[in-house]
Amino acid sequence: MPVHTRRHALAVLAAATALLAAATPATAAPAPAELPSLGADFHWGVAASGFQSEGHAPDSNWRRYVATHPDYDPYGDSVDFYNRYASDIALAKDLGVDTYRLGVEWARVQPRPGEWDADGFAFYDKVIAAVRAAGMRPMITLDHWVYPGWEADRGGWGNPGMVEDWLTNMRMVVDRYASADPIWVTINEPFAYIMNEVRNGGLPAAEALTMQARLAQAHNSIYDHIHTRQPGAMVTSNVAYVPAADPLVNGGMLDAIAAKLDFVGIDYYYGLSPDTAGQFSAFASSELWKLPLQADGIYYTLRHFAQRLPGKPLYIVENGMPTDNGQPRADGYTRADDLRDTIYWLQRARADGMNVMGYNYWSLTDNYEWGSFAPRFGLYTVDVRTDPGLTRRPTDAVDAYRAITHDAGVPSDYLPTRPPAGCSLVDALASCADPVTLPR
Repeated sequence: MPVHTRRHALAVLAAATALLAAATPATAAPAPAELPSLGADFHWGVAASGFQSEGHAPDSNWRRYVATHPDYDPYGDSVDFYNRYASDIALAKDLGVDTYRLGVEWARVQPRPGEWDADGFAFYDKVIAAVRAAGMRPMITLDHWVYPGWEADRGGWGNPGMVEDWLTNMRMVVDRYASADPIWVTINEPFAYIMNEVRNGGLPAAEALTMQARLAQAHNSIYDHIHTRQPGAMVTSNVAYVPAADPLVNGGMLDAIAAKLDFVGIDYYYGLSPDTAGQFSAFASSELWKLPLQADGIYYTLRHFAQRLPGKPLYIVENGMPTDNGQPRADGYTRADDLRDTIYWLQRARADGMNVMGYNYWSLTDNYEWGSFAPRFGLYTVDVRTDPGLTRRPTDAVDAYRAITHDAGVPSDYLPTRPPAGCSLVDALASCADPVTLPR
């Protein structure tokens, strides 16, 4: 079965490389007797992307990928954020978050070369105004793997003119929304973007490094433009952390853009340890909900980037739990417990001196996971396949997240429902020799 999402292939790569990783010296701090909160300055958010949630999508590379892959679920109108944005934003406000991540789709605002769609921009005007009116700050993603069909006809990222075409659109977006004081994500998960273009036929495998170089050029150029239009802006390109193999997978891109990152945007989902490595090869390509969730791995992930890019703040741009069509996980782990356990480890990381500035839950609602509606990550579940009303139904994590945002973390005496992995390969072999521990 073909790989359906970026998280599938990342997991397969992790399993293949984890045990070959070299040890990185590190020392785990002892567990504090009382856990401090994350404080009033911490950003709490929810995340979504344009194509995955909006529906009513214009011609794009991804509309074409769906049409040419009979094994992909029909896209339909996804969860119809296009018409339900106001009520979805109200759900986010009720959670007590202060940050709302969204995408501005290039295909929607520039349907043809040199032609801008007033209705497309008017939609995003309304969305961003609603986010601000709800007391939240927008986090705008410029490129979440989707570009116009006319750009696909030109060869996508294999086209030498792609960078300038991309910048022409993105400068227009930045100029229009810089006054809303957003946080910016230029390019979502560059490595996974490249991987998906190759597997869907949008890019020859031989041009993967060329695309990486062009993405780096695009990021660095738009970074400068953003800071011209919005002095003091916070800009990143988020990376999907790959256990044990991150220097190999993300290192080249990070080297190329490190000087133009105001913070490190990090996506963390799955843990990895010797006793769970086999689950990756068995389930990674089709059943995300069977992959091991190790909340303590987010601590090691943050430590990795604190050492890799010292001095830069760290922001978890994406983190969440997949289920199979909203059914309980076979391992018994609930969304609420996973969320609370994860936040515990964020608090531990900050208590140990890591400059963690924010956390976004992926995602506010279920959406289209790049070819399938089966993996559900939403705080609010939506049964696209069988519920024509697209009802938003709260999971147990809604109340849990509301309590977390109110208290700036889990209680000081909270202990995770699951102990740390005995030997977490998220941090290669260092965590095996010197693992984090819980208070006795």
